[in-house]
Amino acid sequence: MAAFLRETSCGSLLQKLQLVWDEVGESEEDRDKVLFQLDQECLDVYKRKVDQAIKSRDLLLQALDYSKTELARLASALGEKSIEISPEKTARTIKEQLTAIAPTLEQLGKKKKERMKELANIQSRIEQIRGEIAGTLEIGQQVALPQINEDDLTVQKLREFQSQLQGLEKEKSSRLEKVLDHVCTVHDLCNVLGMDFCRTITEVHSSLDDSIGNENKSISNDTLSKLDSTIATLNEDKRLRLKKLQELATQLYDLWDLMDTPMEERSSFDHISCNRTATVEEVMAPGALAFDIIDQAQTEVERLDQLKYSKMKEIAFKKQAILEDIYASTHVVLDTAVAHEKIHALIESGNMEPSELIADMDSQILKAKEEALSRKEILDKVERWICSCEEESWLEDYTRDDNRYNSGRGAHLNLKRAEKARVLVSKIPALVETLVAKTRAWEENHGVPFMYDGVSLLAMLDEYVILRQEKEEEKKRMREQKRQTEQLLNIDREGPFGTRVNPYKVTSAKKVAGTKPNGGTSNGTPSRRLSINNQLNESKNARSSGKDDKKGASKNTAASLNEAAADKEADLSAEKFDTEPIAGST
Repeated sequence: MAAFLRETSCGSLLQKLQLVWDEVGESEEDRDKVLFQLDQECLDVYKRKVDQAIKSRDLLLQALDYSKTELARLASALGEKSIEISPEKTARTIKEQLTAIAPTLEQLGKKKKERMKELANIQSRIEQIRGEIAGTLEIGQQVALPQINEDDLTVQKLREFQSQLQGLEKEKSSRLEKVLDHVCTVHDLCNVLGMDFCRTITEVHSSLDDSIGNENKSISNDTLSKLDSTIATLNEDKRLRLKKLQELATQLYDLWDLMDTPMEERSSFDHISCNRTATVEEVMAPGALAFDIIDQAQTEVERLDQLKYSKMKEIAFKKQAILEDIYASTHVVLDTAVAHEKIHALIESGNMEPSELIADMDSQILKAKEEALSRKEILDKVERWICSCEEESWLEDYTRDDNRYNSGRGAHLNLKRAEKARVLVSKIPALVETLVAKTRAWEENHGVPFMYDGVSLLAMLDEYVILRQEKEEEKKRMREQKRQTEQLLNIDREGPFGTRVNPYKVTSAKKVAGTKPNGGTSNGTPSRRLSINNQLNESKNARSSGKDDKKGASKNTAASLNEAAADKEADLSAEKFDTEPIAGST
């Protein structure tokens, strides 16, 4: 190619042209004209080439400027401060500058595409979650591609979108947890109320069914609002049903107690009665508040209510028996025949509702228990008084026994009992005094006399005090009489220089020391002492029955007093006979 160029150079061609012209005989003028034309054509070619070179240079400069601008824009959009904006400064030619800037521009271009794709995914996810929360998008529905601001592709912007997405995902998770919790609550309530859970929950939203995964469940504001409303409705329904069931359970208990229903029959309704005092939150058993359970309780209440009228007489008489037992335990006498006739008449006439009659009898029983409580302290002391009097009677019999000190079987036990009896007997006066004071205070407080088995307790105590005073006076008189008798016996024992010993008087004196046929004793205490014991024994017998009236008790008391007076006269007559001298003894 170089040889060819040498052979076809301008000089050689010009020489050839001169040769041709010489051969042809061209004039100088024509030759100059052709040469001038050749020069012009050469200038035109050079000029075109220069123009092309300039244009190419301008294009390269334009490309370089564009690359610089794009590089600056990408660096600014991506926030790449570490990128060298003018790497061409180290190059000399334009092409070298373009070559130097091309790799950086290509790197930033790829980074831009990745950043835009990342931002698009994040913004799409953000818009989708927002749509799910607002309810404008269904679960799984895709959103349109968002518009990305290519001028702001910095890492800071990316982090802002990532933070926003994390917040939305956290809110979505919280909402999903809340939805699942509400669904569980609805399930529990439907279970307690005996309702169809699937039907109830799908009425709120179709995605809340158990067959649909958690990630596809609706978390919108509307769904949460409907769930709250459904739970509130179910809770109110639960409260009303529980209230109804508790009312029925209370009626069942009242009817059971009224008719003394056995526990075996009651146990068949344990699933109803167990919720009688439960709160709304405590009732969690499946089907506990179902309509069929309430209907079952309602049916049983109606059945027992009808049965109540047929068993009312039996129930009323049982209540009356309880009332009589309470009064009998407190030694209050009731006219049971009249009470039974009154109950029978009320039931037969139908003028009073059975529940009112039982309530009235329960009120009487409550009043009787209050009265028994107010009488308890006095009755306890009366029991102590009666026991002390019984011990006093036993002690008198024990004292009259001449063989009480024999070393027989049980003698030491009787001796210990005698010691304890003496202690009790010594406390009787103080006990009686306390009884009188408390009985009077009770009567002043209640405005009625304190009756004990139909007899006034104060009258019994006053009679006992009088008898005890008479007994003490009789003891004193007998001691004085015994002293005089002993003096007479001492005079009769003086021997031949005095009065002879009268064997009959000795026998009479021994007789005084022994037991009298009529029940008197050597200490001069007449059988009147036993009258109060007889009266107390009669009181004990009356306490077990509680049926004697006041008139009968007064007759018993009067009979005891007459018997005591007769025993006293007999003792005096016998003692007078013993102390009279025998004719011819002096």
